[in-house]
Amino acid sequence: MRNVYASYTNIISPLGFTTQENVNNILQKKSGIKRWENTKIFDEPYYASQLNEKKVDEEFSKLSETVNEYTKLEKMMILSLSNVVNKTKDIRLGKIGVIISTTKGNIDALDKENKFSPKRAYLPKLGETIKSFFGFKEDPIIVSNACISGLLAVIMAKRFIQSSIYDTIFIVSGDIISEFTLSGFNSFKAISNAPCKPFSKNRNGVTLGEAAAAIVITAEKEGVQIIGEASSNDANHISGPSRTGEGLFRSIKKAKQESKKYIEKIDYISAHGTATLFNDEMEAIAFNRMNLDEIPVNSFKGYYGHTLGASGLLETILGIESMKTDTLFPSLGFDELGASKAINVIKDTKKHKINAFLKTASGFGGCNAAAIFKK
Repeated sequence: MRNVYASYTNIISPLGFTTQENVNNILQKKSGIKRWENTKIFDEPYYASQLNEKKVDEEFSKLSETVNEYTKLEKMMILSLSNVVNKTKDIRLGKIGVIISTTKGNIDALDKENKFSPKRAYLPKLGETIKSFFGFKEDPIIVSNACISGLLAVIMAKRFIQSSIYDTIFIVSGDIISEFTLSGFNSFKAISNAPCKPFSKNRNGVTLGEAAAAIVITAEKEGVQIIGEASSNDANHISGPSRTGEGLFRSIKKAKQESKKYIEKIDYISAHGTATLFNDEMEAIAFNRMNLDEIPVNSFKGYYGHTLGASGLLETILGIESMKTDTLFPSLGFDELGASKAINVIKDTKKHKINAFLKTASGFGGCNAAAIFKK
C-alpha cells in the first residue's frame, strides 16, 4: 500500500492570503470575526468572518485581467489553488487529479440582483470554471457533503492515491457568506449574537465565515503523512448529531485502527467545535468514549467562524502547522467548559511535542469524518 502525504498548502481568509499570514495572526489571537451590516443578505446586523471583496479582486488581478468574469468564490478558490500549484514544481506529479469541496458553492448566483447566470450555482459549473482556468486535463471531482466536505476531500484523495488511480491530487475548498447560509442557520435559531465560543459554557451559537483553502496530496515523500482516516453517518437527524456521538466515535475508532502501525498515541485534536449546544456536547462524548479526554483539543471557529465546506481543510492545514512547530493554538473564546464530559480545551499558546494529530468534522445529515496525520 502506498504512503500518502499532505504537502504544500494555502489559506485565504480575513486573517491573510497565505498560510503563514493566517498562523501569524492566530499567534496574536486575532479573529477575523466582526459585526457586519448588510441588509442585502440579512435584515439585522450579524457577526461573521467575511473577506473584503476589493482585496480579493486586487489579489486576483495579479493573476488575470479577467477579474469581472469570476464570482467571489471562484476568485477565492483560484487564488488559493494558484499558490499551491506554483509550489509544486519540484514534485514529480505523475497522474494529476483535482478535488473541489464546498457546501453551497456559488449559491449567491441565485440572488435576483446577482450579475451571473443562475446556472453558475451548479456545482459542475464551478468545476468547469476551475478546470478551464488551470488547464487541468481531468474533470474535477466535486465533494459536497455538508460540513465534512473539506476533510472528506482529503480522505478521498488518500484513497485515490493508495489505489494508484492518481499520483497527485490538488484539493481546493471554499464557501462564502450568503443570504442562503445566514437565513438557513438563523431558521434553526443557531446564529450567535456575538463571536462564537466553542466548548464554552457561555456559548450561544455558531458564527459563520468564508474562506478558501488548498493543499496538494501526493505519493511523494513530501510533507506530513496521512496514516488513518474514516467517515460514517449516524443517521440521527437532518440537522442534529447523535446524542451519543456514535458516528464520530466510529470514525475516530476506524481511523485509529488504521494508524496503529505508525503511532501509539495522538498528541493533539483539532475538533469541529461549532459552538452549538449539540455539536460541542456530541464531540466531548465521542472523545471520552475513545479515551481522548486528556488530549489537548481546540476549535478554530473562534478565529474564522464556521467556513462550512472549507472548514475541514482549513483546520487540517492549521493542525499541520501546529504539528510542524510543536505549538498548541488556543481555542479562542473559551472560558469555562460547557459540556457534560471533560475534555482538555487549549486556553493558551504553548509548546507541546506533536508527533501525530487527529482532525474531526461533523455535519448536517449525520455525517462525520476523522483523519490522523503524523510527522
